[in-house]
Amino acid sequence: MRIAAVIAILMLAAVGSAWAAEPLTGTWLLERQELNGAQNNFDPLTLRIGEKGDKVAFAFSVPINNVHYLSMSYIVRLDGTEGDVKNGQGEKLGVIKVTKTGAGQYKFTLTGTNRPQSSGTLSVAADGKHLTSESNGLLQVFARSQPAR
Repeated sequence: MRIAAVIAILMLAAVGSAWAAEPLTGTWLLERQELNGAQNNFDPLTLRIGEKGDKVAFAFSVPINNVHYLSMSYIVRLDGTEGDVKNGQGEKLGVIKVTKTGAGQYKFTLTGTNRPQSSGTLSVAADGKHLTSESNGLLQVFARSQPAR
């Protein structure tokens, strides 16, 4: 009897963890990009987002000959706390703040040395298949490649 209760509790905890995952976690592929309303050519870009305890890790990579090279990454809490933005060599480029504003809705502010501050939004479509990033005239639409693990 006790074993059945423990198994039931563990199953509920696992299901609860899956439900609690942020909607933006997963692997996203850049599908479309616009600059000031005009369709823009772009290089392939992969965005991997995963939960790390109470933080969320973002990793941008570019595929070259089927090998993904990390171009930028950061780990942040979704409460507006600053996180360091680093390039692929681990060098600090600036800081970012990300705040969850609703279900699948986020605001961010990015600052860095020798670059103007940039602010924008991230939003996950209701069906969970697209992630849209809008910032300072740049619109990027990512398609979900893989769900969060």
